[in-house]
Amino acid sequence: MSEQPPQNPYQPPAGPGGPWGPPPSEHPQATLILVLGVLGITLCQLLGPVALVMGGRARKEIEAAQGTIGGSTQVTVGWALGIAGTIILAITVLVFAAAIVIVGVAGFGTMAATGR
Repeated sequence: MSEQPPQNPYQPPAGPGGPWGPPPSEHPQATLILVLGVLGITLCQLLGPVALVMGGRARKEIEAAQGTIGGSTQVTVGWALGIAGTIILAITVLVFAAAIVIVGVAGFGTMAATGR
């Protein structure tokens, strides 16, 4: 019998991905959800709810795939930014609504005081 030479422990295993196989393919909307989340928190808060809904759906799809679809980190970050963007949007809408009510009440009070 011939002896095989010992393997070098510092050499990476042969083949793509090593003994674990290739990494799973990324979810097709992972990058889009991340971009929408970033834009939803920085430039256009109307995109926050879009990132929130799309991210929630993609997270469910990735979980149901049981490891065959990657991109979970990107989707989760985009989803979380979508939550933050949606909160910012809600606060902005409430502030503008309150401002309109205050201006309306002040205007009505002025009209009543002048008799118009």
